[in-house]
Amino acid sequence: MNRYGGTEALKGHLAMLAFSGLVAGSFSFGGLMANEIAPVALQAMRFALAAAVVGTAALVSGRLRGADFRAPWRYVLLGGIFAIYFVMMFEGLKTATPVSTSAVMTLMPIMTAGFAYVLLGQTTTLRIGLALAIGAAGALWVIFRGNLAALLTFDVGRGEWFFFLGCIAHAFYVPAVRKANRGEAAVSSAFLVLVAGALVLFAYGWRDIRATDFAALPPIVWIALAYLSIAAMAITFVLLNFASMRLPGAKVMAYTYLTPGWVILWELAFGHGLPPATVLVGVGLTLAAVVLLLKHEG
Repeated sequence: MNRYGGTEALKGHLAMLAFSGLVAGSFSFGGLMANEIAPVALQAMRFALAAAVVGTAALVSGRLRGADFRAPWRYVLLGGIFAIYFVMMFEGLKTATPVSTSAVMTLMPIMTAGFAYVLLGQTTTLRIGLALAIGAAGALWVIFRGNLAALLTFDVGRGEWFFFLGCIAHAFYVPAVRKANRGEAAVSSAFLVLVAGALVLFAYGWRDIRATDFAALPPIVWIALAYLSIAAMAITFVLLNFASMRLPGAKVMAYTYLTPGWVILWELAFGHGLPPATVLVGVGLTLAAVVLLLKHEG
């Protein structure tokens, strides 16, 4: 059986399909409460709650072993990288729309392919390279809202820039988690990375956390926190680790091209309507990239 073929690869694809839909919801929920709480305070609580959920699952399933605690520096590194991504995401959502921010996320596959080559020696075919280029073009189209003048002057919003920095961290995480793995189960490694990420965030953002009046936060913050911690983090974190062990890095991140489309559906569900037709052209390009990236290798 091919390393990336068969039943295990199919499981990886299904995991990433679920991942993309759940992650998309975090942009819409995040857009509703990004200005209600300091991003680092939110993410510290989110990591802690997600770690509790995943840790319980790891203990109940018996997948957490004493040997998994070897070389704890791995989890600190990976947790710190992932923390950067989420903090930058919510910094970006303060000023950028959920659709344009999710479009920035679709630049990750091409960055992931580069990191996967450096860390794992994974190479891409000409077709995959073409798909990455088409996806990046679609992402840029959405980010610049189909405005050619804005593209030519590279007029990128502050929020999009913040999130782009976070996406670099996320792109590095995918091959890094595979490189650092020493046989740990996905749920076990996810738990340990989340614990490490929570510790990093509490240490770095203690001042913001202390300054937050949690009792005065509006209900939407707590509703969003529940979704972000359980559905968009605890579950997706396990799915991402699971898929990263079964698929090449570029194909794992191919599913991020589905994110803008999922976000549009989430925004419709929240009653926010459709984006301009010019933006939908870019979303169509990202969907074309998914088809090319996931086509079976001959």
